[in-house]
Amino acid sequence: MFLYLLESIYIMKLTAVIRKGEKQYVALCPEIDVVSQGYSVDEALKNLKEAVELHIDVMGLPEGLTEEQSIITSFEVTANGKITTPIG
Repeated sequence: MFLYLLESIYIMKLTAVIRKGEKQYVALCPEIDVVSQGYSVDEALKNLKEAVELHIDVMGLPEGLTEEQSIITSFEVTANGKITTPIG
C-alpha cells in the first residue's frame, strides 16, 4: 500500500484478494479489512473499491497504515496428510 497526494486527494494503492465463492466472487482488502462481492471479478473489484472508499469516509484511515507496500506471498500446508497448493 502506498499513499500519494494528487490535487488535495490522497490516492492509495491497496491489495485485493478475490476468490470464487459458490455463486459470486468474494473480494477482500486486507489492509483495511473490508469485504465485498460480485457476480464477476470486475464487479467484485468495483464493489470492493466502493466499499473501501465508504469505509474510509466514515471511519477514517486505520491506524498503522504506512507508505510501505504489503508483501504478498503464498505458502503450502499439510492437512490430514494431503498437501494443498495455492491456485493462481
